[in-house]
Amino acid sequence: MAPEADDTEPGDSMEDKPTTKASNGRMHPGQENHSSEGQEEEGEEEEEEDEDEEPRLKYASLTEHLTSVYRNGDATSSFLASGDKMVIGTHNGNIHILSLPSLTPIKVYHAHSASISAVSISPFPPPLPTPKANIPARLVSTQKSSPAPSIAGTNKGSTPTKSPKLPPVPLTASNQIYIATSSIDGNVCVASLTDPRDVMLRNFGRPVQGVALSPDYKNDHSYLSGGLAGNLILTVGGRAGTSSTSNAGAGAAATASGWLGAIGLGSNTGKDTILHSGEGAIRKIQWSLSGKYVVWVNGKGIKLMRSNLSLETNESEHAWKRINHIDHPNRAAWDDMAGVWKPHARWIDESGLETDDLETSHINGPQKKPHTQSSDSTGNLLPKSMTRRQRSEKLLIGWGDTIWNLNVLPGGSGLGKDAGKIARVEILTILRTDCIVSGVSLYTPSLIVVLAYITPDERTSAVQTTPTRGRHRRQNALQPEIRLIDVETKEEVSVADTLNLSRYESLSATDYHLEVLPAMQITQKAASQRGALEIIGGGIWDVGMYPARLFSSAASVRSNGSHSAESSSRDPTDLSVASPLPGNDQSVHPSALTHGMKIFIQSPYDCVLATKPTPADHFNWLDGHALYEEAWKLLDQHPEAVGDGSETSTESTPSTPTRVPAKGHGTLMDFFLDDGSQTTASASGRRNPFSHVEKEKRRIGELWIQQLTAHQEWRKAGATCGKVLTTGDHWEHWVWVFAQAGKFEDITPYVPSTQLQPPLPSIVYELVLGYYVSNDRNKLKELLERWPAELFDAGPVVEAIQGRLQVGDIREDSMEDGKVGRDWRLLMESLAKLYLAHGRPARALGCYIRLQDADIAMRLIREYHLVDAVSHDIPDFILLRVSKEQQRSAPMSELEQASREPIQLLVAEAHHGIVRPESVIKQLDARYGIPNPYLYFYFRALWEGETASTAEKARVEATSQARKESLIDERLIATEGKALVSDHADTALSLFAEYNRGLLMTFLKASQTYTLDLASRMCKQRKYIPELVYLLSKEGRMTEALRLIIDEIGDASQAISFAKEQDDQSLWDDLLNYSMNKPSFMRGLLEEVGTSIDPVKLVRKIPEGLEIEGLKGGLMRMIREYEIQHSISEGVARVLRGEVAAAMVDKGKGLNKGIKFEIGEVNRDPITLQNPRTGRPRQVKKGHCPGCDHAFLPEDPELLISFPCQHVYHLPCLLSLSGKAADDIPTSLMNLDWQSEYDRSIGPKVDHAALLRSQINQGCPMENSDAG
Repeated sequence: MAPEADDTEPGDSMEDKPTTKASNGRMHPGQENHSSEGQEEEGEEEEEEDEDEEPRLKYASLTEHLTSVYRNGDATSSFLASGDKMVIGTHNGNIHILSLPSLTPIKVYHAHSASISAVSISPFPPPLPTPKANIPARLVSTQKSSPAPSIAGTNKGSTPTKSPKLPPVPLTASNQIYIATSSIDGNVCVASLTDPRDVMLRNFGRPVQGVALSPDYKNDHSYLSGGLAGNLILTVGGRAGTSSTSNAGAGAAATASGWLGAIGLGSNTGKDTILHSGEGAIRKIQWSLSGKYVVWVNGKGIKLMRSNLSLETNESEHAWKRINHIDHPNRAAWDDMAGVWKPHARWIDESGLETDDLETSHINGPQKKPHTQSSDSTGNLLPKSMTRRQRSEKLLIGWGDTIWNLNVLPGGSGLGKDAGKIARVEILTILRTDCIVSGVSLYTPSLIVVLAYITPDERTSAVQTTPTRGRHRRQNALQPEIRLIDVETKEEVSVADTLNLSRYESLSATDYHLEVLPAMQITQKAASQRGALEIIGGGIWDVGMYPARLFSSAASVRSNGSHSAESSSRDPTDLSVASPLPGNDQSVHPSALTHGMKIFIQSPYDCVLATKPTPADHFNWLDGHALYEEAWKLLDQHPEAVGDGSETSTESTPSTPTRVPAKGHGTLMDFFLDDGSQTTASASGRRNPFSHVEKEKRRIGELWIQQLTAHQEWRKAGATCGKVLTTGDHWEHWVWVFAQAGKFEDITPYVPSTQLQPPLPSIVYELVLGYYVSNDRNKLKELLERWPAELFDAGPVVEAIQGRLQVGDIREDSMEDGKVGRDWRLLMESLAKLYLAHGRPARALGCYIRLQDADIAMRLIREYHLVDAVSHDIPDFILLRVSKEQQRSAPMSELEQASREPIQLLVAEAHHGIVRPESVIKQLDARYGIPNPYLYFYFRALWEGETASTAEKARVEATSQARKESLIDERLIATEGKALVSDHADTALSLFAEYNRGLLMTFLKASQTYTLDLASRMCKQRKYIPELVYLLSKEGRMTEALRLIIDEIGDASQAISFAKEQDDQSLWDDLLNYSMNKPSFMRGLLEEVGTSIDPVKLVRKIPEGLEIEGLKGGLMRMIREYEIQHSISEGVARVLRGEVAAAMVDKGKGLNKGIKFEIGEVNRDPITLQNPRTGRPRQVKKGHCPGCDHAFLPEDPELLISFPCQHVYHLPCLLSLSGKAADDIPTSLMNLDWQSEYDRSIGPKVDHAALLRSQINQGCPMENSDAG
């Protein structure tokens, strides 16, 4: 219990003492007078160890924002925080209602004449507000501000508290609550927050220590109270605006008082029922969150009963029945102190607890899916833990040095006849501490937060043995502590946090209070909003106040005097900016707001808020303890840990909150769920490398690297460089640091392979590459493949490689790790890459040719047209894919396949005139002589027109129509290639004769430029008889050629074929003469000569007596051939005669066929007639002459001539169309009179027909024109 309000007057000397609001650790300088030197040394060691453990909570002082509470030297005696309201009772009997989180005074009234012992509100927790500007604004505009009336009357012995002028409380749902207070003056006051007339004051005659409003007080007007009389009283009813005396029993001597009683309106209304009595003073009464259960604590122990709320029809008899009783511990001093120690009971809303995960403790509140809450019988929302009927309710009680963790379950062990019907209580855990519990609550499902009261005696004794009473109190109490205790292990999980509060030396355990606002559940909707709560509350929830400001603050009740400043006349419904605090000219700190649990610690002179540390706090702790790795990772995952950089130091002046329209923010619940205080990187954009966050990351990253290098952890330091370094100057510094330490291998894998801003100097890359030229050629190759050429200058590295090769220890035949020439090849490959990077592809091509890397070499040649670059070293170019082993022992087919691509390219360039065949012949002759296989491959490709382009076309166009179009180009290329080969015909002779005899004969027949004598001599030497026969015949030496066939080849068929090809009778005679003494040839002649030789002559040439095997068969075959020829001739003649006869018959039929003449039909549609010879249709007008287009008439005097094609002409028209001039037409033909008397005689008709035939022997003019 705190001293009376008049113990200390304003301006007392105590305000000269500095006050620190909170600190970590168990030992502090203020305790030095109570400790020995050994204890001091032990405390220092313990403190050093404690500094290595991160605090679970952080603290912010709210004292400076509660100056209106501490006005006139008043001190707080009771405290309650719930929803968006904070209710504070003082020793002077004042009640202060403030809004949360802005701590703006809503209402202040004087209800009691002595210290207020307990506060209760209904409903609990109160609903959060929904701002609607129109209704409250209208209310404010029609009412004037006036001080709240005093209910308790004048306080004897003290000056009445002057309340500041406050605007009326808006009639919103969140403000429609009732507030009950109890006092040691024996009164209980129940007042409406919004209606000044709805007030009831009831006197119970003895000090009242506890009061609890019914959750449905608005409807049932009932509450429970108890105190030193030892009675648990249920009060029902009562008349608003009255002051009454309890009718529960004798001893109640209080009379009606107050502003209503003074005018005679008071009356003794309402009914009091004693529910329990006789077990000592009642110190605590608490209604459960669901309203079903009531817990109270008296001198004997803990009691639970069933209330009258939420009862089914058949459960009405259970109302106000006891459920269970738990005795206090049977230990020393408990019998004496049980009535002195103040018990603390709290029903737990499990959905509002923090998470047990330490890593997520730095994120503002657990995110959960939206959940629909149920309501109780009064229509109030129940906590999420109570939404199911059968769900248990958790109760936590701290009393003395003991903590009880209970579960209340529906149905179970009642007392007496109610056993097993009402509910049952499970004792989950009983914890015994080494302190006096001044407040308790669940922090997480497994952690209990305890406000521990410490005295010097309690360092050696668990409990306080003598009560501390009266005005003159000892000044030896220690600072209270906040402890977190594991429910399972019953041990503290972290070092206790010591709270250095004002005048703590003179305070007892009953002077401290602990209240908890549950953690808010972040819905998806709320997570998308920003900054609303910060705008409303000005950041009081922020436990993001910086440590320097927090722990060094000297603000307390001692330094605040009375202020005459009046409250703001701002519209109370404007929730965008917090109302200014009366008497306080310092604006609220605009800090980020958290969604986690808020723990309020109240002493008579101070108020402290504890919450989970934010990412910024976690970061600052990691930074301060040189845990740079964890700090950097935190910044990487949560950039909001350092904010946006607007605050350059912890002592920066806070900015004033900006007025933002409330429209569009929704309900106040949405404001509380807002996550606007967190600074997050844009999801759609890239982080700004020059932002405050990135700069801080770089700073922490460099400290991390320095720490690793100092501990010689070079490999990890290199990997860290790859993570944290983002600018060129930082990279340059650290590469030189690693280089000086000789730790190239540790930093190289992480050197940037992309251009930085500002760029990393090229000398850094050259330094690293130069190191690996001498030490690790494999790594050198890897780096050149990974690093783009624009990052460094290739010149210095090329010089380093050339110098290394010139030393001579790295050669093409040197051995490294069991591989011949490994390092030489690696350096050559690296040199080639650098040449390419330096813009010298010809030099690079030379390196790849030496390496025999055909793929890259051929690609370079094609891309950069570098064939002329290899014209001086054609043999090596051809051998790109031919290994030395293949050169010694590979077959021709393998050599041909390996050298195909270079030779095709050389052939293509020969056609272009870039690399002439003369150069190829000269170089290959100089190295291998003539003939050699590579020159043969070259000449054959030239002859066949095989180039790289034609080979590619053959693959692509093999099945396409374009292949046909490319044949002409291929023929032209082949023709040009043959011409190039013919220019070196004698060389081609030797090559084809050596490697391709079939191509030799083709070449001999196609080319005319080779030397015949050389070719003949070469064929004679190689005994190529068919080729020699061809050459002899080409020289005109047919007889020699034939003789060669007969003598050397002995093939009668070939000799006969040769004679047939030449078609020379003298050659046949020679063949007959040479064959006379060769029976096999004679038989061949008889069988194959056919009709080429007169068979009679052949038979006569056969010498008599010459024995010829198969003579009979040969003769029969020859005769059969002649018979076949005769039969064929007869058949042909017979077919011919038949066709002629058929044609004559058709002709006769045509001549005998009549012809229809259509006359007298004018303007008829044309008809389509088909040409009997051509088959083509032609349109003519029926009954019209095609020549003059006149219709035929019966009286037409002209002679009509018709053809088998059905065209009919006037004779003059026909003759003119046939090209006959009028003078050329015989007169007898024109003047023939068909109407004379001789028209029936045959003679004139025959003569006339003959005359006509002579003139129109070409047939129908129209058909002749079509045929043409």
